[in-house]
Amino acid sequence: MEVNNKMVVFKGFIEGSPKETDMEVKVGKARTRVPEGAAGAVILKNLYLSCDPFLRGRMRENYGSYIPPFQPGSVIEGFGVSKVVDSANPNFQVGDLVSGMIGWEEYSLIQKTEQLRKIQVNDVPLSYHIGYLGMPGFTAYAGLYEVCSPKKGEFVFVSAASGAVGQLVGQLAKLKGCYVVGSAGTKQKVELLKNQLGFDEAFNYKEESDLNAALQRYFPQGIDIYFDNVGGSMLDAALLNMRMHGRIAACGVVSQQGIFDANGIHNLICLITKRVRMQGFLQSDYLHLFPQFLEQMIKYYKEGSIKYIEDMTEGLENAPAALAGLFTGKNVGKQVVRI
Repeated sequence: MEVNNKMVVFKGFIEGSPKETDMEVKVGKARTRVPEGAAGAVILKNLYLSCDPFLRGRMRENYGSYIPPFQPGSVIEGFGVSKVVDSANPNFQVGDLVSGMIGWEEYSLIQKTEQLRKIQVNDVPLSYHIGYLGMPGFTAYAGLYEVCSPKKGEFVFVSAASGAVGQLVGQLAKLKGCYVVGSAGTKQKVELLKNQLGFDEAFNYKEESDLNAALQRYFPQGIDIYFDNVGGSMLDAALLNMRMHGRIAACGVVSQQGIFDANGIHNLICLITKRVRMQGFLQSDYLHLFPQFLEQMIKYYKEGSIKYIEDMTEGLENAPAALAGLFTGKNVGKQVVRI
């Protein structure tokens, strides 16, 4: 009935980006049977964890994010893939594979089962359900198609292009017939974008002393769509290079270490002069499209039309380092932890 349960515990609120030392690996106890009085609950054996930038917001006390902060001493939560080991819920049977919000631990008692989705597709890698077919994949799909509405022949720029979201945005835009350029932080990632993921061009932003000049070089006719994953100086440079009636999807601000960028954005006048539409969004705004997303992305996977790069870390004890590495550019592709 009771087993050892390794877990990752949040130590205390942070100011900048998370460090490995902001989390602690502990061993507690977990039940393998749903306790009496927990009607509708399930017990999960967790298999894969997703490291995502939004977790940084949950580590800040007064971030004002769209999801409540973690409390010091609590187990980190995030998206994951799990197997049901006991159930008091008629919608989930023992042995079912599920994806959804789980604890960063070996076993989780989940009472809010509306956060779980039963995995029906078995002919893709299981870890893809927290990446390619999960929140990052759906973020790319909804952000590109619903926010940016790409058209054949348009010029598309993607920042953090080798990450979990960016790599899919670029490939989906290519399938739409667009010219696509991505930015990344290492030579390895740049080569990955051009040689494996099919981007037309890519550049290492760390090697560019003038981001405006870099974008002018790769987009001499300007940018129709900018899928922004980083904010900061890259957004400032992209604004200068947007074409008339361009669209910017504000997906993330991974470059900003604090809650607010003290330097601000200087080129917002371009939104007016070029009639640019800039829109922030969450993938949860478009959940009615999720069945359509699954059908299309599974088709692309089976056809080999899209490749997906994962960075797999082994062992729950290494999850804190894997999460911290997101904010230093250590990962190549979608960061996953195999428990």
